[in-house]
Amino acid sequence: MTKLVDLKTRFNKEIAPELKKTLKLKNVMAVPKITKVTLNVGLGTYLKTHNKDYSNVVENLTKITGQKPVLTKAKQAISNFKTRKGEVVGIKVTLRGNRMYDFLNKLVNITFPRVRDFRGISPKAFDGQGNYSVGFKEHMVFPEISPDDVMKIHGVEICIATTAKTDEQGLELLKAFGFPFKTSK
Repeated sequence: MTKLVDLKTRFNKEIAPELKKTLKLKNVMAVPKITKVTLNVGLGTYLKTHNKDYSNVVENLTKITGQKPVLTKAKQAISNFKTRKGEVVGIKVTLRGNRMYDFLNKLVNITFPRVRDFRGISPKAFDGQGNYSVGFKEHMVFPEISPDDVMKIHGVEICIATTAKTDEQGLELLKAFGFPFKTSK
């Protein structure tokens, strides 16, 4: 029987030395790492249809991440978007440490395969500094969400912050973690 190794231990023992060779780095400390994962949900259309009740979205993000989300509020009033200063416009969760590695493991091995018609994620979604963003139109792809309990479908944006200096280093880092990128033909 093989023992399951968590992603953090696997990174330190297998992925980091391998990345050092492939990126031709001289020091192990120069190997890029994932620093944090942030999940965001915008409440724009959700608030209009549910009378400013976003407790269901907070509950969903808590189930997905295992951590209580933070409410983001509007910094200024914008009349075109019908928002007032101090009004809740979004919900976010920032994961670090062991929870981050557990979430990444779940994202790569369970969530991505559950997406309908999934053919890989785009390697072009890097921000120029090695950070990656991916979005889901439906929050129901996460295994913690039961389709019977869903009141309204909302999207989830996931931002993965890394210490990579370039997009190429970030791409190699995420490939080493097992992210299923599309191959160009």
